[in-house]
Order: sequence, then structure tokens, then C-alpha cells
Amino acid sequence: MSEIIKAIIFGIVEGITEWLPISSTGHMIILDEFIQLNCSEEFMEMFLVVIQLGAIFAVVLLFWDKIFPFQFRNKGKPFIEKDKMMLWGRIIVACIPAAVVGLLFDDIFEALFYHAVPVAIALIVFGIAFIVIERGHAGKQPKIPYLENIDLKTALLIGLFQLIAAIFPGTSRSGATIVGALLVGVSRTAASEFTFCLAIPVMFGASLLKLLKFGFVFTGIEAAVLLIGMTSAFIVSVFVIRFLMDYIKKHDFQAFGWYRIILGLIVLLLNICGIIQV
Repeated sequence: MSEIIKAIIFGIVEGITEWLPISSTGHMIILDEFIQLNCSEEFMEMFLVVIQLGAIFAVVLLFWDKIFPFQFRNKGKPFIEKDKMMLWGRIIVACIPAAVVGLLFDDIFEALFYHAVPVAIALIVFGIAFIVIERGHAGKQPKIPYLENIDLKTALLIGLFQLIAAIFPGTSRSGATIVGALLVGVSRTAASEFTFCLAIPVMFGASLLKLLKFGFVFTGIEAAVLLIGMTSAFIVSVFVIRFLMDYIKKHDFQAFGWYRIILGLIVLLLNICGIIQV
């Protein structure tokens, strides 16, 4: 199988699993066991993070009207939309806990927890959390129905849940923030939208750190693999984000909870059988 086809497959999996609350890490662990890129360990470590930039560009494209604060009046006079600048303030506040801890301890947490068993446990625990929270909220009206209603305190609380994902791979960044948002009374739609917005600075920052660590020096095939993986992730992400926003208008997150539990059990089984060594 050519490296280009492999890169496309990785991009497809990234585009699907980054936005659905089912853990991109858990899926990448399984995928990497069966489809391995012919590259150095250092490149692969960087690739699995930087490929997320493609997914982020999809968020920027789809949510441009909600997040871009700089507009132009008649005759081209620029002005800043206050509500959108305030939204960015809340996004930055929510990112602070994970950013601080990630910068200081990222390598330590990766060494401790980026293994099949901790990832599987995180998948199962948060899968159960989705089911329990959704059943507990059945029939209740959310206290915070819209993205614009999320205040600084709520944003910080959601950010603390994002911190859990920064520490424990397999939790799922989107899964952790959505669970946190639901617990503090945010609607499913607003929780998902805020999760997408949070991903922009988080993933840009994580990708930049990995690129700096790798050194921005690529062979021709490495550059092609990275760009094609990002492009694939971008295209798939556009469809997945649209699907999720339509899905949660009529359904809750319990199906994703059950999926996470099943995936976690599969990861544990593959690890016990010696198929997954990581």
C-alpha cells in the first residue's frame, strides 16, 4: 500500500474521530497497528498531531461567521464585533488550564498514559459518563441554550474538563469538553459549538509545538504524506461536523457512549491478545 493511500486513510479517521466524541487517539492506536507509515518514529509522532490542522481548517470554514470578529461596513470601513471578541475571550480562558499543563508536562503524560490500557479505560469511563449524564438530563431544559450565553465561569469549568483530555489520551478532547458542558447546564448544540471553537487555539498550539520539536525539515515524501493527510482530514471534517450538528438536534450522545465502551473493550482485548503492543 503506497504511503499516499495510507495518509488518506489516516486523514479520514482523523476527520471522523476528532469531532465525534469517540477519541481520535483510541482509533489511531488501532489504525497504526494495522496500517503503518514507512517513516521515522519522530515523524509519526509529529504527523499524528499536525494532521489535526486539516480538521481545524474545516472548523474555521464552517464557523467563520460565528468566530471572525473583524467586519467591514459600507464603503469598506472596518469595525470589530464586540460579541465575537468576547467569545474569543471566553475561548482563551477555557484553554488556559490545558495549555499550561500541556506545556509543562506533555511529554510526561504521553510517556505515562499513551498506552493501550489507559486509553481503553478512558474510553470506557467517559462512555459511561455520556450515558449517565444524558439519562440524568432527559427532559430537562438546559440553563445555557446558546453559544453566546456561555460566560467566563462556565468557560473555565469546561476548560477544566478539557484538561482531563490533555492528561489522559483516549478521553477525547471533544468528549471531555462536551461532558463538562452538559454537566454545567449547556445545551448539546452550544456544547458542541464551543468544543469546536476551543479546538482552534488548542490544535494550532499543539501542532506548532510538534513542528518546532520536529524541526520543519521534511523529505519530499514526508511533506507529501503530511499535506495529503491534512487535506483528507479537512474534507472529511467538513461533512462530519455538519452531520454532528444535524444529529444532535434530534438525538442525544448516548450512542457515542456505547460506541466508546465497545471500542475500549476491543482495545483491551487486542492488547491482551498481543495485537496492540503500544
